[in-house]
Amino acid sequence: MASRDATTHWTGGLNSGTGSVTLDSSNAGHFDVSFPHRIGNAEGQTSPEELIAAAQSSCLAMNLSAVLEKEGLTPKTIDTTAEVTLGPADGGLAINAIDITLRADVEGVAADKFAELARVAKDTCPVSKALAGTAITLNASLGG
Repeated sequence: MASRDATTHWTGGLNSGTGSVTLDSSNAGHFDVSFPHRIGNAEGQTSPEELIAAAQSSCLAMNLSAVLEKEGLTPKTIDTTAEVTLGPADGGLAINAIDITLRADVEGVAADKFAELARVAKDTCPVSKALAGTAITLNASLGG
């Protein structure tokens, strides 16, 4: 199967230092990071939490598409947002929640069956499995 990699270069201390993350496998981007932006105003810089949110939302959208197709359903659209929360824990910081909002336009499925399939997709998503130590909630509904 596939392997993907990214590289971070960091200069300086935690609060005064800066870094950059390069998405090496895809060469899709080079992003600035810093601790003050990580815990404060993130404008113009990404963070590990935003990158996890991107991984979670894109993985879940793809996985839900696969779960639906196994049921003979084809989604018109799937919109997934993941909010990763960083907060204090044990004298440091921890990712203490990932809240997912998922909206999909899928014909031929009842709301309760869709909610069940969305839960299956969340639970079997490779990124969800990798983040199993973090509470991950899901609010899924039909509607374009």
